[in-house]
Amino acid sequence: MSGILTYALHHEGAFNKNSLGAVSEGARLAEEIGGQAAAMVVGGDDLTDDLCASLGNYGATKVYRARAPEGLAQPVVDAMAKVIKDDGYGYALFGGGLLGFEIGAGLTARLSAGVTMEVTAVKAQDGRLVAERPILQDTAIVDVEYVGDTGIIIGRLNAFDVAAPGDGTAEVVDVDVQLEEHSTRAVMVKRGEQRGADVNIEDAELLVAGGRGLGKSEGFDLCEDLAGALGGAVAATRAVVDAGWYPYAAQIGQTGKTVAPKLYLAAGISGAIQHKVGMQSSENIVAINKDPNAPIFEYSDLGVVGDLNKILPKLTEAVKAKRGG
Repeated sequence: MSGILTYALHHEGAFNKNSLGAVSEGARLAEEIGGQAAAMVVGGDDLTDDLCASLGNYGATKVYRARAPEGLAQPVVDAMAKVIKDDGYGYALFGGGLLGFEIGAGLTARLSAGVTMEVTAVKAQDGRLVAERPILQDTAIVDVEYVGDTGIIIGRLNAFDVAAPGDGTAEVVDVDVQLEEHSTRAVMVKRGEQRGADVNIEDAELLVAGGRGLGKSEGFDLCEDLAGALGGAVAATRAVVDAGWYPYAAQIGQTGKTVAPKLYLAAGISGAIQHKVGMQSSENIVAINKDPNAPIFEYSDLGVVGDLNKILPKLTEAVKAKRGG
């Protein structure tokens, strides 16, 4: 098997971080196995030649463009299945997220392919790809190899790093795809995303996350003040979301979102394994907790033992002073 076809999701004239990470990873892996790095985009007139070709900056050499409803799974399954069958791609790669999981599952069924979900890393081995997937609540990692003609790899959200943009230009190829009858039954009424704040926590480079240690819902005011000073966003643990202290859209963890910011500041978070799986890929983890034995200190780059109600305001003041107000 050779060649990797990566799905790239776009919205309002841009590809999101998760998709760019997947395209970058597909390009890296394609080079290692000696195959072509291609991308699949689906949409309407907003998919301009320049926008599609821009994926060449992240390593794609060819971009297949299908004119079909965007943001729905089945039209993408139809388009990707056709390209994979016609041009012989051995792997389909997805960056994760709800849509990526749905498309990947549909494509697996359509092609009778092997699939691995929640992949955190992929490596080349003897000219083939091997996916790495956490099991047992991230306490162990297993290698998954593929047999047959096609392997479907669905990454955990934000598992793949975005490569530094280059100056490449991808060839844009229009695909004439006949949609299946069932693929046209769903209609996009309105596209949007629920957010716990104005900033997308999945794309934010700086996150201030709050846990039960905040004591009450008003404690999130401290997190919001610091996040505002830093130019970041606020996240939360499942416990405080379940308690109604903060919106579900901001939840990080096994049953929430997976993030990988440059800085993850955890305030009053004990660090249970369910939370760890959603933020452990952060570049720098800073934890503030009054309990010196809190599990989160075991995987933090910097740990501060103390009262967050005193530390967070002081830290916010210091950041504002450093940035001139």
